[in-house]
Amino acid sequence: MTLSFCTLTGINGQTQKDILMEPLPDSFQEDEIFTQTIPEDDYWWQKFEDRALDSLITIATERNLSALTAITNIRIAKAGWRMAQSSLMPSLNLSAGWTREKSSGNLSQTGDQEAWYGYFSSMLDVSWQIDVFGKIFKRAQAQKRGFQATEEEYRAVLVTLCAEVASNYFSLRQSQAEMKVLHENAQSQKEILEITEVRLETGFASMLDVAQAKSVYYNTLATIPAIQTKIDQYKNSITTLLALYPGSIDSLLDNATPLPDYVEAVAVGIPANLLRRRPDIRAAELSVASKAALLGAAKRDWFPEFYLNGSIGFTSNNLNKLIREKSMSWEIAPTMTWNLFSGGERVYATQEAKAELEQSIIAFNSTVLTAIQEVDNAMTVYKNSILTIKTLREAVRQGEETLSLSLELYKQGLSEFQNVLDAQRSLLASQDNLVQTQGYSLTALVQLYKALGGGW
Repeated sequence: MTLSFCTLTGINGQTQKDILMEPLPDSFQEDEIFTQTIPEDDYWWQKFEDRALDSLITIATERNLSALTAITNIRIAKAGWRMAQSSLMPSLNLSAGWTREKSSGNLSQTGDQEAWYGYFSSMLDVSWQIDVFGKIFKRAQAQKRGFQATEEEYRAVLVTLCAEVASNYFSLRQSQAEMKVLHENAQSQKEILEITEVRLETGFASMLDVAQAKSVYYNTLATIPAIQTKIDQYKNSITTLLALYPGSIDSLLDNATPLPDYVEAVAVGIPANLLRRRPDIRAAELSVASKAALLGAAKRDWFPEFYLNGSIGFTSNNLNKLIREKSMSWEIAPTMTWNLFSGGERVYATQEAKAELEQSIIAFNSTVLTAIQEVDNAMTVYKNSILTIKTLREAVRQGEETLSLSLELYKQGLSEFQNVLDAQRSLLASQDNLVQTQGYSLTALVQLYKALGGGW
């Protein structure tokens, strides 16, 4: 499949050239896990059915400083486009005034006679560069493509912003889930420690059993502050993305809801097709169109320029006689200018515009290749994380059963305490790995939506 949606039209409008020449990999076809197509207006984060995440993204899109800067860039680019477009229209200049002057008597041929003059005037001047060869139009077109590119850059900012908020949010929930696992295991380990202490008092256990139980218990407690640090850091990252001060939305973030149990097929359709809606790819495509228009304008600088200048107005010594036919004066002056020699300036300007066009084509190809890599990586991580989650769930179930059996055998004096310790460590590791993998899976899913251009 060739990604040929972005084409470069020849300067004379006669030929078209695909910017991306190489076909996409065969793997970028329909996949058994990625089967459906996301509609253009899909807000992908709503699929997780998490109202807190919905609220965070809504606030971020309204307050984030990068998004506000991108909006300002759109206004600047639009003003530049309108300014370039206005060059196609004629320029009108109205002037009115009164003049009083005296001539030198020493310049008079008839003697030392001074002359005084005074008159009123009103004049309307017209100047219009007729765009015969389309040079002005090409430059205005380049500005328009630049304006459209800033719109795509704004959408890219929103896509990245929503992905960043969701990624940090799921990382926060992952850390909170890890904290819950640690507290639950610490509580279980404390109960087992109390059992060993009772057995020590009755003579059925040794001090070694108690010391080992304490070692496992306190090692678990020692990991809690590090997880709390991660929780605080993710909360700060989210508030920064929302342009808020730390702690301002703790009431929303401290409500530790479980991680979404999302291990189903993802609606992405054919990735090669959906890459077309990535804002950065569309922005790169518009950049190519802008550079192509500038190259066309540079080539048209070789042609002559045509102007239509004129003026009409009234001049009179007496203000009462100013607006009369006899006081009228007018002028019309169509002109043509043709720069026949400029020391090679136009040659180098054309070469520069052509090189910038080639550079934008290279940048487009690089953007597409990066997009393909990001999509493929996210798909791979998500698919493999789902398989890992299914395996770890079984490992957790077996770990819980192993701990229960080993503890029961230990109570009956039929097994060593080391088996209980091993079961405790194994269960904690399996539960922690499961939570981390669930978090990685959700983050990979967010990155996949981002790589495909999001739902904007």
